[in-house]
Amino acid sequence: MVSPSDVSLTTSNRPLWRLAWQRIRQRPLQYVLCILGIALGVAMLVSIDLANGSAQRAFSLSTDAITGRATHRIVAISPTGVDESVYATLKRSIDQVPAAPMVEGYVRASELGDQPLRLVGVDLFAESPFRSYFEQVSSQGTGFVQFLTNPNTVVLTQDTATQYGVTLGDTLHLDVAGQSRTARIVGILATSDTLNRRALSNFLFADIATAQELLGQLGHLNQIDLIVQQPEDLETITALLPAGVKLETAEAQKNAVQQMTAAFELNLTALSLLALVVGMFLIYNTVTFSVIQRRPIFGILRCLGVTQGQLFTLILGEAAIFSVVGSVLGVGLGIVLGRSIVGLITQTINDFYFVVNVQQVTLANSTIAKGMIVGVASALFAASLPALEAMNTPPTLTLQRSTLESRVQQLLPKLVLAWLGLTIVGVLLLRWQSAGLVAAFAGLFAVLLGSALLTPPLTTVVMGGFALVGQQTLGILGRLAPRDILRSLSRTSVAIAALMVSVSVIVGVSIMVGSFRGTVVQWLDQTLQADIYVSPPTTTANRVLGKVDPTIAEDLKTFPGIDRAVTYNDAEVRVVDFDKQVKLISADGDVSQGKRPYAWIRPELGSDPWNALNAGQGAIVSEALYLREGVTDYPETITLETPEGDHTFPVLAVFYDYSSDRGTVILDNDLYNRYWHDDRIASLGLFIAPNVSVEDTVQAIRDRF
Repeated sequence: MVSPSDVSLTTSNRPLWRLAWQRIRQRPLQYVLCILGIALGVAMLVSIDLANGSAQRAFSLSTDAITGRATHRIVAISPTGVDESVYATLKRSIDQVPAAPMVEGYVRASELGDQPLRLVGVDLFAESPFRSYFEQVSSQGTGFVQFLTNPNTVVLTQDTATQYGVTLGDTLHLDVAGQSRTARIVGILATSDTLNRRALSNFLFADIATAQELLGQLGHLNQIDLIVQQPEDLETITALLPAGVKLETAEAQKNAVQQMTAAFELNLTALSLLALVVGMFLIYNTVTFSVIQRRPIFGILRCLGVTQGQLFTLILGEAAIFSVVGSVLGVGLGIVLGRSIVGLITQTINDFYFVVNVQQVTLANSTIAKGMIVGVASALFAASLPALEAMNTPPTLTLQRSTLESRVQQLLPKLVLAWLGLTIVGVLLLRWQSAGLVAAFAGLFAVLLGSALLTPPLTTVVMGGFALVGQQTLGILGRLAPRDILRSLSRTSVAIAALMVSVSVIVGVSIMVGSFRGTVVQWLDQTLQADIYVSPPTTTANRVLGKVDPTIAEDLKTFPGIDRAVTYNDAEVRVVDFDKQVKLISADGDVSQGKRPYAWIRPELGSDPWNALNAGQGAIVSEALYLREGVTDYPETITLETPEGDHTFPVLAVFYDYSSDRGTVILDNDLYNRYWHDDRIASLGLFIAPNVSVEDTVQAIRDRF
């Protein structure tokens, strides 16, 4: 007769966990692989999130530090900036609204690591309502007087001065878009606020007149900051603004930046999730092996009184413990990886979007929580299927291995149907271009999961064929190996699926990168036909921030050995149709000499739309803009925001462009100057005359300029 105390011992969870611990001690490598699988997946997710977050945080801090307590700002639609007379008009007409002018640009200083530095010109007398850190500037004697009255004087932060070993009175040699300038340090900014210290670490401050002179922006401002409390003041300010400038909220720039990099961050996150998918297969495989190997023990335990819930809890509990350990290791490894790849991600952001200098990797609590939650949740999901199978198997059938394999055989038709359904859904999502990247990645994962579900049926067919061929060529031994794989299909198919997913990811990414690289190389060969390209040095690869001296540009056009020259300018413009900022290029000729690839050309223009472009008849737009907005039928017109108001231009052609994922619009130089009043030159493409050496011409240009 069984006593109540015996029953309580039989149904206690403590013996179950003791058995689980013995199992771990007997097969440690099996569980180490499980932990490593989840750790690698979590590490990829955390590292990319950490690097992305650090870059965004650095930009956000620097933007917030500059914005200060401003609620609105006045900016120019034209790239030449806001005329400083607008500030004078505001101060005379509505003096009760705090206003502060600002000039900014990017420079490099050899004494400060030759890194991109943000030079900000301010009016100290107008700064106090907006930013308070200038109250903490240390100087020698008449430092502030020198800052206001002497040209070429700057202030930098204490952290920057300490890092590079510079002090008050030292001279900095600045590179401003290829022009050499000097500036003397007359103040050190020593703020006690940690966030401000990090935000201002790559800043140089100058009086607004000094900044205008150093950056070549005499008479113009980048923006005017405002603190507007009353709605009627907004109406008054708007009425005072001349054509070519606009009033916007202080958050507008930050929101635009987040829109620019959203797709880039999503791409990286999706790639990290692929690694986690492979880890889930490893977990599923490990837990399945463990359940199958312990089926007899589970049957005995069920006969002794262990409930289905206890068995399910045991298996999921093991997976939870391993997932927590793996996730913790993954977070640690992800932090190390994140610190190593933040430079690569920052460089990509600098090249394609905006200038950011990450001085410190920011580890947010949300990053750790995301890694832990995703790691544990994915492990529990992967372990739930074998746990349910073990829980629902009657004790009398646990000693019969054939029952499990027969159940797998019965599932094969359903797996084929599941594969077919997921593949159809995935293909539809991939072809749904207007749905964006999220739907595309969902479709990709659906196809990937469907392919994994097809592995058991496909393995059955392939191994059946191998068994016949093996028997005919090697006899009975040639039949044993394929048949053994089929007899253990519940285990072997999972291992094959995990290997299939990992190999397919490697092959798929390699093909994608190789194809994209080949396409870009071909595009460059077709587009860049000039022999020599001339542009000022810049802090980004995607946009030339400086301009070529007009005298030098004219001299280059008539330089000995030069047959002809094509001039370019670039700016940022808002496409009214989509309310998005894109890259605007103006040119006085086609540097590709008619070899540029097009997705669409107006039928009446033939194969080359540049004659119509040179005549000022419209614009050429990149395919990337319409692809980003999910537009499949190319519109006949495009509306751009100009200093003279919104203007609609006919679309002459849509071209393939891989220099900007935001989109590019090309206009003729004369048409651009008519609406934007900007005749500056950012770069030149020079074509060499026949029988002239390119190398000799390049050397001659360098010697002269």
